[in-house]
Amino acid sequence: MYSPRLKEKYQKEIVPQLMEKFQYKSVMQVPRIVKISINKGIGAAVADKKLIDAGVEELTNIAGQKAVPTKAKKSISNFKLREEMPIGAKVTLRGARMFEFMDRLMSVALPRVRDFRGISDKGFDGRGNYTLGVKEQIIFPEITIDKVNRISGMNVTIVTNAKTDEESYELLKAIGFPFANSKN
Repeated sequence: MYSPRLKEKYQKEIVPQLMEKFQYKSVMQVPRIVKISINKGIGAAVADKKLIDAGVEELTNIAGQKAVPTKAKKSISNFKLREEMPIGAKVTLRGARMFEFMDRLMSVALPRVRDFRGISDKGFDGRGNYTLGVKEQIIFPEITIDKVNRISGMNVTIVTNAKTDEESYELLKAIGFPFANSKN
């Protein structure tokens, strides 16, 4: 049966490494990645409804799983926004697809960012989750530049079950996330 290489690396190398570093008594205490959520806000979709379909299609291609449109929670007259109007797209990845996406993000997409010097270590939320913003969707090889009518960014949130940001940081660093400067 197929198992993503990042999952095997986690089980064989990272779990023992983190057990030793944080002195866990059980393997179940070792932090792990629960899910990855990818969100894309499409503010211009208020005027042009076709942008939502394009955004959903791009996210579906990037994630390898069907994305869904997100809707406005409340009306804001200054933005010509009505409640329940589609204004973005999202997809949540778990299991094998999550590890595959993370592998592609680290090894293929992030190195294609212009002037890439590593990702910031300031994206932690205090509960062990990490969010990073991607400015252009064209860094992913699944997107053909000829079909893109508007360059837009997205947020990638990595949800872990770590208790602290330090544990989450060590987990992501061990997996291979290219952090720009180390916290230590």
